[in-house]
Amino acid sequence: MQATYNIAATLDEQASKFPYQKAVIVPVKHQKNGRIAYEHFTYQHLAIASQVYAKLLTEEGLRKGSRCIVMLKPSLEFFAITFGLFRIGAVPVFIDPGIGLKHLKRCIADAEAEAFIGIAKAHVARILFGWGKATLRKHLVVGPRLTFWVRRLPPVAPSLHHHEARNRHPAVLPDDPAAILFTSGSTGVPKGAVYSHGNFRAQIEMLRNTYRIQSGEFDLCTFPLFALFAPALGMSAVVPEMDFTKPAQVEPQRLYEALDNFGISNLFGSPALLKRFAIAARADGRTFPSLKRIVTAGAPVPYETLALARAVISEHAHIYTPYGATEALPVANIESNVILSETHLMTKQGAGICVGQPLPQVDLKIIQIHDDELPQFHQDLLVNQGEIGEIIVRGPQVTRTYFNRQDSTRLAKIAIDGSSDVYHRMGDLGYLDQKGRLWYCGRKSHRVVTAEGTYYTIPCEAIFNQHRDVKRSALVGVKRGQSMQPMIIVETEQPLKESERQRVAHQLRELAVSFEHTKSISVFLFHDSFPVDIRHNSKIFREKLADWATKELT
Repeated sequence: MQATYNIAATLDEQASKFPYQKAVIVPVKHQKNGRIAYEHFTYQHLAIASQVYAKLLTEEGLRKGSRCIVMLKPSLEFFAITFGLFRIGAVPVFIDPGIGLKHLKRCIADAEAEAFIGIAKAHVARILFGWGKATLRKHLVVGPRLTFWVRRLPPVAPSLHHHEARNRHPAVLPDDPAAILFTSGSTGVPKGAVYSHGNFRAQIEMLRNTYRIQSGEFDLCTFPLFALFAPALGMSAVVPEMDFTKPAQVEPQRLYEALDNFGISNLFGSPALLKRFAIAARADGRTFPSLKRIVTAGAPVPYETLALARAVISEHAHIYTPYGATEALPVANIESNVILSETHLMTKQGAGICVGQPLPQVDLKIIQIHDDELPQFHQDLLVNQGEIGEIIVRGPQVTRTYFNRQDSTRLAKIAIDGSSDVYHRMGDLGYLDQKGRLWYCGRKSHRVVTAEGTYYTIPCEAIFNQHRDVKRSALVGVKRGQSMQPMIIVETEQPLKESERQRVAHQLRELAVSFEHTKSISVFLFHDSFPVDIRHNSKIFREKLADWATKELT
């Protein structure tokens, strides 16, 4: 009997309750009328297919603890194979292809996987770039096979006999590894967070309770890994036709089509995707009454994006902006109406971004800012209420280690005396207000420390982002002689002539002196286009801007 700790058991639970409900719906082709044709698995079919793949993968030599790189498009096979790996206790390794070829090779080397399951294109890249040469011994392709030296995993038809699929698999415990998810590496080298079956189980319950998710809902999944949560939560996962590595370039009409076809009640997407969708929907005069909630995460969500999105959904619907990270999600949560009616006004004055109340299961603390290891937690680390410090969290959804990155684990985790739990250092700075709400003030690595004081990105940049000519700004520190000087780099809404830039810089200096925390900032540089992350188009690579500013000033 399948151990109930196994995350795959959540699929079996749904299949027993709702066997004929659609579990996964994916686009397959364009029809002559220009619309998309879809195919689907019911819960029963998905459970059977995952059992069949579990049997096939076992026959290929995979077993409990086997690490396996998974590079598949969000297809029926992606869902069935992933749950098949969970069933046998194998450990799928997921790496965001948007992180770039250099980081991909390094992540695959770190994972030391023995198997690689991917589409033909992924295998071609693996061969060309030498991914995983030292450890990979099983190469399995899904879909068309372009090479003859990889074995093909057949597509699993839902009509395959159930009794052929059933087999015994090793039991798993809550602390057994379930998957390795690599961070984006937006502020450093990507690291593989080791998720246990217990972590995933906790996440599912926290998501269900926080957002009051009901079985039978339809979820529009615009981020493949989060799509895996939908079947476990009893929702039907609808995968839209889009390039998942470029959500900021999504075709809104494809989202409209899915929303109209299936009566979508839940939409998860990045802020960049939500902004593009909401702007287009507003211009097209579209509204979406079936939506009960939008969940947007991955980067700070601008006030303007929330206001635009609220205008195209029902007044009874909700937009949530959870706070968390690959290593710990969710941590805190806030609803858009609180932001729009209250906290955004404080954000504009430099208070930081309010990300809401920590969830009930989360133990969140603010400690003094340290750049070195903190082997043991103690009360002396805590700061006073309202003081900016480093955010640390513990809870059942918090991962405890990075794979093959002991140095990173020591830097990111704090042991707790008398407990097997750890505090995870989020790498973020913030504070708790009198209501117990968390305010985010930026990444720890992006703060600028000077002889006069410390400057934090979000509070400083918010002041200058109010200027009508400023698209976005970035606080950086540049070494001038023996001291560090804070300065602001500006990307304008439209290209400006030199005389116009001088006007804007003068106005920004006047704005700076109006606020205590920015009055010492007097240098403003203009950059044509900020370097940002591919996926969200909003995480600014401030390290690159600091290097650029150093060269500009020499």
